[in-house]
Amino acid sequence: MRLFQKCRYSITWRFTCIFVGVISFFLLAVIGANTFLLERYYTKEKVRVLENAYLTVDSMIRQADGSGEGVEALFPEDYSAGDSATETAATRYIRSLTESGNISVIIVDTKTDHSFTSAVNSDFLMKRLAASIFGNRGQGGRLLRRFENYSIEQSLDRSGGGGYLESWGYFSDNTTSFIMSMPMSSLREPVAFFNRFLLLLGIFALLLSTVIVYLTSRQMTKPINALARLSERMSKLDFSARYCGASEDELGTLGHAMNEMSERLEKTIAELKTANNELQSDIENKRRIDERRQEFVANVSHELKTPIALIQGYAEGLMDGLAEEPESRDYYCGVIVDEAKKMNRMVRELMNLSAIEQGKELPEFSLFPLRRIVEEVLSSSRLVLEQKGAKLEVDIPEDLKVWADPFQLEEVVTNYLSNALNHLEEPNQISIYTEKEGEEKISLHVMNTGRQIPEESLGHIWEKFYKVDKAHTRSYGGSGIGLSIVKAIADAHHQSCGVKNTRTGVNFWFTLDREKSGRAVRN
Repeated sequence: MRLFQKCRYSITWRFTCIFVGVISFFLLAVIGANTFLLERYYTKEKVRVLENAYLTVDSMIRQADGSGEGVEALFPEDYSAGDSATETAATRYIRSLTESGNISVIIVDTKTDHSFTSAVNSDFLMKRLAASIFGNRGQGGRLLRRFENYSIEQSLDRSGGGGYLESWGYFSDNTTSFIMSMPMSSLREPVAFFNRFLLLLGIFALLLSTVIVYLTSRQMTKPINALARLSERMSKLDFSARYCGASEDELGTLGHAMNEMSERLEKTIAELKTANNELQSDIENKRRIDERRQEFVANVSHELKTPIALIQGYAEGLMDGLAEEPESRDYYCGVIVDEAKKMNRMVRELMNLSAIEQGKELPEFSLFPLRRIVEEVLSSSRLVLEQKGAKLEVDIPEDLKVWADPFQLEEVVTNYLSNALNHLEEPNQISIYTEKEGEEKISLHVMNTGRQIPEESLGHIWEKFYKVDKAHTRSYGGSGIGLSIVKAIADAHHQSCGVKNTRTGVNFWFTLDREKSGRAVRN
């Protein structure tokens, strides 16, 4: 079963099996032909020899009769084999039949009783000729051919031999009788022996030739198998395989063509994948931009809805005369002005954030003392610090200089400080300090005591309009944009920013490149 499967799926085994089948068929055909056809062919050839001998001798007799010489001239009585003086063309021909074909010939002229014989046992053949002419041959023979003047019969040997093949009768002059006899050997035993020998020789030759054909076909099909494996890997989009054959024949040409096709397909598919990735990236960016745009519009609409509603409500109240007293009018106008300032501040922050994100306001780097920027922000916020009762602690070296845009860094410190003041709780402690971040960086920290930020919100506070506590943010006028501006400035400076909860509050930080000669800061 396994051999059948190999013959079915392997070119080498298939070719070998076909070869074995063809050779076996021819071997069996030869044995069958020897067994059933050889003896018939042998007999037929012997009959043909006797027929040709009759025609030749008959032709000689007719020529002799035509010339008036007679049979005696063809076959003289004093003929002696090998004697050139008494030998004629007819006797030479009869002698050649005897020597080459082992054919015994007796010719008798019935008019003159002149006879000629080439047989050693002429008496026996003479009796056979007489018995044949007088119809007393017996039943031991088998008639093979019958002609007008003569017949060809096969006499069988009862001992199992082949017997004799005899041709007897008259020549065309109807007066000259003859008998030609040739022994026939039985072919059964030699044919059987030859068939056994042929079978053994055929089996040996078949085994040897099968091995040779298998090895040869295997060597010939190696490049075909290599091409099959190559095409299989190519069908699985694996184009790293290559045909390594060095032949310059048709298979080598095909292999090199497949290598070139594989390289082109690999390059084309790589280009298609790149184009597809770019297209997917473009689609994803477009989707993300659309989502951000929709989210931005929704957030801006949401943020503007409340102040616009307040402004509209208090303005309608003034128009309807609800605030006739000066104190009421002042209150109404104060609310309108306050809400208008909030909207104006939010619009300015959005424009600033958009300019930074789009690269329209690139940082203008300079080297300056960090403490100076922090003190300027604290000075402008001193009144708010006093109102909140904040206990301020600043730990920034005087000689620490950083590389940054001073105006954008001031906005970072302002946003961090405003965020700390808006979420400050007992004991109202705000700490501003720096820490060393390697040899070339420091981190600026603004830490305040108060509520911690929920863990699920830590990754979202840098998003535009994100608010951990919306009610609390509304109470101090926050828009949720300040920390987004800090993140945009950090990206523009190729720095990082972050936040972490402490045991007593929240700690925001921002990294900066520092001057290497600056004094050490907190480790």
